[in-house]
Amino acid sequence: MAEGVIAVDRDLRIIDDLLALYRIEREAAAEAIDLRPTDPAEVICAAIADCEPRAGDRRIRIESSCPPSLEARMNPRLIEQALVNLLDNAVKYSPDGATVTVEADRADSRVRICVRDHGCGIPGEHLERIFEPFYCVDKSRSRALGGTGLGLAIVQHIARVHGGQVTVQSRVGEGSTFCLVLPA
Repeated sequence: MAEGVIAVDRDLRIIDDLLALYRIEREAAAEAIDLRPTDPAEVICAAIADCEPRAGDRRIRIESSCPPSLEARMNPRLIEQALVNLLDNAVKYSPDGATVTVEADRADSRVRICVRDHGCGIPGEHLERIFEPFYCVDKSRSRALGGTGLGLAIVQHIARVHGGQVTVQSRVGEGSTFCLVLPA
């Protein structure tokens, strides 16, 4: 019975993620993405608040830094969703008691919001494919941790509808850094 509940829960998460992708694409096609000047610190704080209970269960601290008066044109709801996806992954793949950091800064005419973990890292041969829907580096581990294989695809779609991109740097055994790069 418990296995059936777990399978249904996983299926519901996949459906939720597919609906999120659909909504993002539909809004982008209709040019209905509401972009407005926003302080990234507010969005970062909201995303951290969403993820802290899961992080706390494993004694993982989430720290953030964002310079004052930083502003970017964004849809706060979508950027929060992207950050929650990145933070959830950082928490899932970090060891108990680790620290995950979220940092925002300005680089030329762009704002970068980076999520850094000290987890297992991603082998280089997988980096080009991790943003593909349903692509998993380690299927058994992803399934055990509750992943759907859609989180990073959603992050990439959100970055693109903002006229930005998502980048990744990773070293096996040292961790990963994912950055949302958005127009200021």
